[in-house]
This record gives sequence, structure tokens and C-alpha cells, in this order.
Amino acid sequence: MSRYLIKRFLMVLLTLWIIVTLTFALMHLIPGDPFAAESGKLPKQVLENLRAKYHLNEPLPVQYVLYLKNLVSLDLGMSIKSDTRSVNSMIADGVSASAVLGAQALAISLMLGIFFGIVAALNRSRGLDYLMMALAIIGISVPSFLMSPLLINTFAIKWAIFPVATWGTWMHTVLPSVALAFGPLAVITRYMRTSMIDVLNQNYIRTAEAKGLPTALIVIRHGIRNAIMPVITFLGPLMAALITGSFVVEKIFAIPGIGKYFVDSIFNRDYPVILGTTIFYSAVLVFTILLIDIAYTLIDPRIKLNNKEG
Repeated sequence: MSRYLIKRFLMVLLTLWIIVTLTFALMHLIPGDPFAAESGKLPKQVLENLRAKYHLNEPLPVQYVLYLKNLVSLDLGMSIKSDTRSVNSMIADGVSASAVLGAQALAISLMLGIFFGIVAALNRSRGLDYLMMALAIIGISVPSFLMSPLLINTFAIKWAIFPVATWGTWMHTVLPSVALAFGPLAVITRYMRTSMIDVLNQNYIRTAEAKGLPTALIVIRHGIRNAIMPVITFLGPLMAALITGSFVVEKIFAIPGIGKYFVDSIFNRDYPVILGTTIFYSAVLVFTILLIDIAYTLIDPRIKLNNKEG
């Protein structure tokens, strides 16, 4: 197992290096720089000093090497548009709000998705099954940027149950969490239904039924543990996406999360923030996938990490 973990950790570092390199290259392929919009407002010497401060006057290979040197010490640099703040502090401030929303959305999508999938599987080709699948299709079809205004209009404006936007009490987290959870909930419902139907047709389930065990006990003791594997596979990228925040949802609800900084940095062409948020998201994603692989062995003892090395 130790060999496998070392191998995977090295692959994680290689993946992150590739992501940093590609992001750095793509950023600089766009004509201009972060100070291009200020060219007619500031004196030429001031613009040159600003470019020199952030090494934008250096050749791209030199800029790349300088960034990698700082990255090794986990220094993501200073924001160009807000030079009093470091990218590290911006991510630290934003991750708390994004993590709260992500954790709530993950809990909602997991609990309801697994429950709805089991209900649909136990009522295959019946009314409840059709209802759950209809909700799943709607959840997959309606993107979060459309679901968010619908939730605001219904529950914040018409019924005035929750706040419209901004960040404060737990009431402010409900609508964005639901908007984030709607799509993953639909996917988990479909995965769980398909997997549970397959499990319920296995011989050991039929043996348990023949022994007269209650359906609920069969599902809890034998069904869920074996049917949940596809959900866990989907859980890796889902956890990373939800915990690091949805850019669109955070922007719509005016939530001070990582998504807000990322969107603003693209419009402002704030290179350090773009790179920093991309690296952070990628790191969370690859390490989460690694943890999910390890979790396989805890849920299903038949899966051994050592077997994956080949």
C-alpha cells in the first residue's frame, strides 16, 4: 500500500505541474496584460514600473521559473488588482464560505440522492420510480445558473422565506446550497437506482429474501454497501467541485467565496489570482480522488490498492 501511495502522490505532483504550466501558457496567449486598460490613463513610466514590479516585463520563461520558485514555498503571490492582499489570504478568506456551501450541498445531494435511488429501485416501473426519474431528469437538465434565479424568485421574493442573497446567517446558505445540490442529487439518484436494481437481482439478495428477512433489513445490511460504489466514484470530483465552490452560484448569490475571486480575476486579468485559484481547485480535486480510492478498500475489502499498481 505504501508503494501505491507514493506512486499516486508523485502522480499528483506531476498533474499539478502540468495544470500550472497549461494555465500559465493559456493566460499569456491572450493579447495584452493586466495593465492594458490603464495604458491611456497612467503615464508610460508608471506602467513600466508596475509591469516591472510583477515581472511582466521579463521573458515568459523567466516569469514561469520565478512563479514555480514561489510556488514551491506555497507562495501564490500578490493580487495585481489588489496589491495589498496576497492570493493565499484571498483563498483563505473565500474557502470558508465555499466550504460551508459545499458541505451542505454535498450532504443534501448524498442523503436525498441515495434515498431517492433506493425508493426508485424498490418501486421499479411503478409510480414512485417514474416520479424519481422525472425529478432526476429535471435536475440534470436545469443548470445551476437557471436554478438559482428560480429559487430566489420563488422562496426569497414571492414567499419571502429566505434572504435574496449576500452572506450572514445560516438562512443565507439554504438557497445557494440547494441550487448547488440539485444537479448532483439527480446524478446520484440515477446512479443509485441503477446500481441498486443490479444488486437486488443478485443471488445473495434472493437468498436473504427466501430466509424471510424484512426488505428494509436486506437493503440496509446487504444492498446499500454494494450498490453505493458507483456513487463513491462520482463523489471524488463532486466533493472537490462543491467544497471549492460553484463560480456561477456564488456570483448570483453575492457570496464571498473562491468562485467570486476567480470570476473577478478573469475579468481583471489578475494573473496571480487566476493561477492561485486554479491550483487550489486542482489540488483539492486530485487529493480528493486519491482519498476516494483509499475509501474503496474500507467499503469493499475485495478491492486492494496493491492490485492497482499494475
